[in-house]
Amino acid sequence: MQLTDLKPAAGSNKDRKRKGRGIGSGRGRTAGRGQKGQKSRSGGGKGPVFEGGQVPWYRRVPHIRGISNRSMSTRIFRKEYEILNVEKLNVFDAGAEVTPETLIEKGLVKRNYKDGIKILGKGEINVPLKVFAHEFSKSACEKILASGGKIEVI
Repeated sequence: MQLTDLKPAAGSNKDRKRKGRGIGSGRGRTAGRGQKGQKSRSGGGKGPVFEGGQVPWYRRVPHIRGISNRSMSTRIFRKEYEILNVEKLNVFDAGAEVTPETLIEKGLVKRNYKDGIKILGKGEINVPLKVFAHEFSKSACEKILASGGKIEVI
């Protein structure tokens, strides 16, 4: 057997339809496009974003030039903090240093916090602690300091 003897299986290869090659071909004149109308013309038909005559989405949405934090739906410059209320800090002993690592060990904060930890002021704190975090709310600062603790921004 030689390479020249190889052929595809019978019926597996078909000739393509050659349209518009004369009346005798069976696909001449209108070339399978029917009579008249938008779709019979060359370049005819609707575009991929045509919405049936309704104002298309690219004309409905506001056009904002450039990138800004207001224009982006994901708010690209926003910081996402892992939040923790002061009432949760009561699990620590008096005088303890509360760092992101100790919060992770106690299971109060996820291991993969994004931009930092923010302490909020919900609840009461009964023990004096030295708290290290990336952000504090005003009420959280007041409550931690009132209990005899200290705060430090990382």
